[in-house]
Amino acid sequence: MKRKIAISLFAFLFALQANAQCAMCRAVLESEEGQSTAEGVNDGIMYLMAVPYILIAGVGFLIYWNFFRIKKDTQ
Repeated sequence: MKRKIAISLFAFLFALQANAQCAMCRAVLESEEGQSTAEGVNDGIMYLMAVPYILIAGVGFLIYWNFFRIKKDTQ
């Protein structure tokens, strides 16, 4: 159990440092003086990328939860 928590925590912290911009977006945004626009675009991309994974994880958890709840009730 501790190993799963450690791996999950590592994956979460590693994802915080990810750069999600494509090569074209990065080239255009790095050419401007302030990096605030580039950071905003990167945050937006990361947000849009994370939502489907969270939804799939939620559905997987519900299926997992219902499977084991039904298994306990039949015993």
